[in-house]
Amino acid sequence: MEGSAMGSRARIQKVGRFLSGMVMPNIGAFIAWGLITAFFIPTGWIPNEKLSALVGPMIINMLPLLIAYTGGKMVWGIRGGVVGVIAAMGVIVGADIPMFLGAMLMGPVGGWAIKKWDQLVEPHIPVGFEMLINNFSAGIIGGGLSLLALVIVSPVVSGFSNILMGGVEWIVSKGLLPLASLLVEPGKILFLNNAINHGVFGPLGIQQVQETGRSILFLVETNPGPGLGILLAYWFFTKGAVKETAPASIIIHFFGGIHEIYFPYVLMNPILIIAVMAGGVSGVLTNVIFNTGAVATPSPGSIFALMAVASRGSHIGILLSVAVSAAVSFIVAMPFVRRFDKRNEDAGKQLEAAKKQTQEIKGLGKVSKIVFACDAGMGSSAMGANRLKKKLKAAGLKDIVVEHAPVDDVPSDAQLVISHVNLTERAKASAPKARHFSVTNFVNAPEYDEIVEELSK
Repeated sequence: MEGSAMGSRARIQKVGRFLSGMVMPNIGAFIAWGLITAFFIPTGWIPNEKLSALVGPMIINMLPLLIAYTGGKMVWGIRGGVVGVIAAMGVIVGADIPMFLGAMLMGPVGGWAIKKWDQLVEPHIPVGFEMLINNFSAGIIGGGLSLLALVIVSPVVSGFSNILMGGVEWIVSKGLLPLASLLVEPGKILFLNNAINHGVFGPLGIQQVQETGRSILFLVETNPGPGLGILLAYWFFTKGAVKETAPASIIIHFFGGIHEIYFPYVLMNPILIIAVMAGGVSGVLTNVIFNTGAVATPSPGSIFALMAVASRGSHIGILLSVAVSAAVSFIVAMPFVRRFDKRNEDAGKQLEAAKKQTQEIKGLGKVSKIVFACDAGMGSSAMGANRLKKKLKAAGLKDIVVEHAPVDDVPSDAQLVISHVNLTERAKASAPKARHFSVTNFVNAPEYDEIVEELSK
């Protein structure tokens, strides 16, 4: 029983690391989008119709595709990233909302599919046909997954989004407003914030303003407090790139009103949904207690916009609601963020241990992984890898893994790297701790026999 629980925790941590690995390298792109949005949208700091044209395509296409590429690349290198992007286009085209959830699904699926294909087919590819078969297989598999995503995955994710929005409407209609955050906050993380705010709370709030002169509904989704608590927790309790990006994200989120900037910080550590839900509920409850309201939708949802549309006598209550929700979100997120940071630190220690072990193995003259490197990692290197595989198999060395990769992206666990003589220096820079062999002809290199002989000893 205890072993099963430990195994489950290990699997959860592995999934968490994978999600973090998909999102974290792209935080800079989110910040770029957030700055452009905060400055140039009609309600931004410097409205500009021409420059704001970047906002839609960046969040609908660029950001999901970056995540899909990163996820596919994590599974099977650049080739996996390319197929992951093709697959993700299906969910992006099939929806009218930013399809981050679909991209986080289809990117790794595309990488996994092409990985399995390569592992199955590569040993049987005739020499000289590697590039042809690799290109066509990536196109066919990626295209098929894209169609599958368009027809099946995209409607499922969109249906889930509609269920969330329907649940929000039902909770509001029953007068259980603080509980609406239990659906609003997860919906926001899926980039449904605009749909929920302008599609649900906006029309209902306008109706209440006509009747009573103000509405609390304008303050539910637009509260920057929950997101502020998450970003502060990352700023205080992490190290490295995450910590360094948090302050800029806080400025864009809290003062610029672009809430989407904190969504990737939750996506890479999904347990934090609990923290934003708790922050959202506490913020709405504070507004209910102080009987606050606004006269219009704060757009964008910055602290300045909140104060500008607050109804008379509601300013203090709204500020308290933001502070309370930020504090609650921060406190709930704190242990999860600390665990996230420790998990990444442990991963780094494991990587260093692996490097040391690799060095020791190399010192004993044993090699378990060989990588062929060429410019693109697909043509000549694939032919060379295929050639050496056959020689190793004939020599009875079946346990040695032989792969091919771009010369500037050699896997870190490569122990022996074979490259063209003109590319050897680049290969050494890419994999400085590996042993290196230079060849002049990938197809008929006499060095292959020497390598096989050395490995046989």
